[in-house]
Amino acid sequence: MSSVWRCLQILWVFSRYRLDRLIPREYCSRSLALILALGPWRLFPAPPGNRGDAFQKALEELGPIFIKVGQLLSTRPDLLPPDIAIPLSRLQDEVAPFDGAVARAIIERQWQCPIEARVQEFSETPLASASIAQVHTARLPDGQQVVIKVTRPDIRLRIDRDTRLMALLADFVERRVDQGHRLNAPQVVADYRQTILDEMDMPREAANTSQLKRNFSSVADARLLYVPAVHWPLTGDRVFTMERIHGIPISQVDALRSLDVDLKLLAERGVEIFFTQVFRDNFFHADMHPGNIFIDASKPEDPRYIAIDCGIVGSLAEEDQAYLAKNLLAFFRRDYRAVATLHVASGWVPPYTPIGEFEAAIRTACEPIFERPLAEISFAHFLLRLFETARRFEMEVQPQLVLLQKTLVHIEGLGRTLYPELDLWQTAQPYLERWMKSRIGPPGLLQAMRERLPEWLEHSPEVPELVYNALQNIAGSSAVGGHLQYRERQEIGRSRSAGAGRDLTSSRKSAAASQGNAQHRLMEKFIAVTSIVVLALCAGVAGFFVSVTPPWIIWIESNTWLVPSVLPLALWAVVRS
Repeated sequence: MSSVWRCLQILWVFSRYRLDRLIPREYCSRSLALILALGPWRLFPAPPGNRGDAFQKALEELGPIFIKVGQLLSTRPDLLPPDIAIPLSRLQDEVAPFDGAVARAIIERQWQCPIEARVQEFSETPLASASIAQVHTARLPDGQQVVIKVTRPDIRLRIDRDTRLMALLADFVERRVDQGHRLNAPQVVADYRQTILDEMDMPREAANTSQLKRNFSSVADARLLYVPAVHWPLTGDRVFTMERIHGIPISQVDALRSLDVDLKLLAERGVEIFFTQVFRDNFFHADMHPGNIFIDASKPEDPRYIAIDCGIVGSLAEEDQAYLAKNLLAFFRRDYRAVATLHVASGWVPPYTPIGEFEAAIRTACEPIFERPLAEISFAHFLLRLFETARRFEMEVQPQLVLLQKTLVHIEGLGRTLYPELDLWQTAQPYLERWMKSRIGPPGLLQAMRERLPEWLEHSPEVPELVYNALQNIAGSSAVGGHLQYRERQEIGRSRSAGAGRDLTSSRKSAAASQGNAQHRLMEKFIAVTSIVVLALCAGVAGFFVSVTPPWIIWIESNTWLVPSVLPLALWAVVRS
């Protein structure tokens, strides 16, 4: 019943703000045009202002889930007309705030003391306000400036209500819509609901912020991205306190140009930051709309990004990360056959997909945009082509990649606004090639061995017994097979030489000798395999317990060209043993 009432509320807001004006009539079918012409919204006069202002106010009134949609759309001015895109940009950090006195009460209830007992100054006027929370400035007793983020009152109830409605719609799409199963709508909605609930968890956001700051703490990385410090003593379930940052919003491109900021370098660094988060760290900021990204322009020739609001972060499974990197590299190299094969191998399309036809469809979608700057790429046309390809080859939505795809939409929109001449292909391909070499090359293999060595050592006492039991089972089956062969040969001999039976004693001796030989071979195999395992464990233990990198590992890393030569010899020795 509550879902029905919510649907009526949404219809009321749609009608009152006359959102039917957003739908271009020239693209409507006859049935949709008739519905728009006769719907109940025609009873309401058009509100003052343009349709973009009405859309923005309607999304604000409908709540945080709808505001998130508006934030995503606001990053795509290439897809929306200016009278809609510009008002939607206000949803990034200018959502109608709640009363500052209410924010003060929430903070004091969280801290269990008056605000003045913890901070020297506090402003009840919010610095910024968004869908989930709003931010107030404060000054600590030591003079340090901070910002205090406070979640909105009753935000959990509103999110629960709307996500329940989304779940009902997703279930309807799954059951009733043709090919609706490809969308995996119920799983996508469930993941999105958990993502929004995680964004409301202030300690979780603080931990994400600390992790992202640690990932970019080296001197080289700190030139790319700065993340504010967390004040843990002043952080709780509904309150998050962090260092106050000062920068230029990334959407203010004219201000950046007036300071002679190197926009080309800034755009290239943005691509590097994205790929570093996704592939090197496997921990990426997944809410990168312009309200959360600022620019430190104190050195215009060497600008760097400032990231805030880490409430939504993402990571990929190791298999998805590897498949994604291989897909992107194949795409950059225009190896569409490899792209098609990887999609089938990863399960992103059905196994019976015809590779040749799928390759041709990918080539048709991708060739028009290859090696062209962002300004010359029609993102809308590209999306339509991708949707058509997905429908034709029954490509299913991968819920685990939805956050990354959302982030890509943000990133591409930011790059288009910041530096439309950016050649994404030349910028991204070298980074991916370096990452793949570091992952599958000898240094990467050695690093993987170092990481897994403690687990190997933990299970090492069980290895000899497991090897012995396995070899004993093999020898037992061989002995049984040999005994059966012997009995079969015995019967054949009897049939061929009637009356000339074999000596039972010699038969038993032969069987016993055969069994003894099998056991002897078993012990030889066991000794050889155990020796190899012991030698490997000794080498691993030596590397594990040395406080610095062992010299033999340093020598291997500096002479990686020897690995292809030595590996066949090592394998030959193992086989011979």
